Amino acid sequence: MAAGYVSAGIRRRGLMLVLSSPSGAGKSTIARNLLESDHALGLSVSVTTRARRGSEIEGVHYRFVSRREFERLRDDDALLEWAEVHGNFYATPREPVEAAMSEGRDMLFDIDWQGALQLKEKMRADIVSIFILPPSMAELKRRLKRRAEDADDVIERRLENARVEIEHWRDYDYVVVNRDLDAAFTEVKAIVTAERLRRDRNPGLFDFVSSLLDEKPD
Repeated sequence: MAAGYVSAGIRRRGLMLVLSSPSGAGKSTIARNLLESDHALGLSVSVTTRARRGSEIEGVHYRFVSRREFERLRDDDALLEWAEVHGNFYATPREPVEAAMSEGRDMLFDIDWQGALQLKEKMRADIVSIFILPPSMAELKRRLKRRAEDADDVIERRLENARVEIEHWRDYDYVVVNRDLDAAFTEVKAIVTAERLRRDRNPGLFDFVSSLLDEKPD
């Protein structure tokens, strides 16, 4: 499916797919799999003041900036949303998102609940929000430990913050429990397909239906 179209020749609005979850619940893996399997979906690359992890690539996973640069972007109104998480700042740059939406392209946002609420305040009609839940807190802790990217005290802080984040599950359009990664990924893909087919996201259908009704079969 080409970006901006529900089917060949029918123009539709792009959507902003928001994925949120506590750290370790599988959001980033699901987002990566979506991007690899769905070429109609582009990633909104966030900026962050967090230090880059060894597995991360500048400009692919995040744009890593200093706190001073972040403050400049915020003060220049160059950010659609921003939040402080685990002592670091994260934000969505305005310019690439507005360019994508004007071209009818779908964008994926891997952001936390604070950023999701800010985006909804500004662009509610374009948002499809999904919250990914872990099957249990014990499993969440195991996943964080298996990731082996954070010290024990950081993992404990992430678990404490996870309880706060999970409280916001009601603010999302959809909730997926990630008991099994393949099953959760299939559910998220089904949500994206259904949302792309919504009548109100497909203004080109008006012209299509009019031409269909005007058609005189031989």
